[in-house]
Amino acid sequence: MYFDVFTLFPEVFPAYLETSILKRAKENDLLEVHLHDIRDWATDKHHTTDDTPYGGGGGMVMKPEPIFSAVQEILDIPPICPLVLLTPQGETFTQQKALAFSKLPRLALICGRYEGFDERIREHLVTEEISIGDYVLSGGELPALIVIEATTRLVPGALGDPDGASDDSFSSGLLEYPQYTRPPVFQGWKVPEVLQSGDHAVINRWRRNQSLLHTLQKRPDLLLKIDLTDADLKVLEQVVYESEIPGSDSIKKIIKQRKE
Repeated sequence: MYFDVFTLFPEVFPAYLETSILKRAKENDLLEVHLHDIRDWATDKHHTTDDTPYGGGGGMVMKPEPIFSAVQEILDIPPICPLVLLTPQGETFTQQKALAFSKLPRLALICGRYEGFDERIREHLVTEEISIGDYVLSGGELPALIVIEATTRLVPGALGDPDGASDDSFSSGLLEYPQYTRPPVFQGWKVPEVLQSGDHAVINRWRRNQSLLHTLQKRPDLLLKIDLTDADLKVLEQVVYESEIPGSDSIKKIIKQRKE
């Protein structure tokens, strides 16, 4: 997986990229990240990359010339790979989007700063926009690292274990089941006996059920987006009719529809 990152602060990236999974992915030739300082394409002596907004208002706006010039030199225009603008206005980044990105040979990211981008960057240069959530940061560098890590984890071989990412939260549409490790008893709290049984079919069913219950309790909206088996619905039915969980009315409707 090859990333091009256009940023005003390339010094933000190296420490994180040289850590843990990303470091191993780079060592195994599964990941390349090339950082491009947008200031290098500014033409004035002060390397100016922002200016005041037309029409007035607070803040500064990133200028189009340095960004267009950088992209033209590195990727050409139109770009040879998807070019993503990291902005609060973009599509919310999800595990499914990370999976789609992981199947690409190359992906480019533009990190914003200041008040925002000249609209011509959005309209005439980038191929899509991505947001990591409904809040505002000072720049796109942290979102870029999030996109790089979430995507790299899904590149075959990056985690070592070929099934390592398949049970992560959101990979199946559900939140992940509870995890335990040694010791079997800690301060009187025991690891569930089913996990120590050695019966993998029973363990898998327990994990599925726990994922369903965690999702119902914490993110019931996710249950409306996935296909539920009859066994899944039976587990959910028992819970939603025995307790008041926010969002459970929608699940009750699904159960009722499936029975009709």
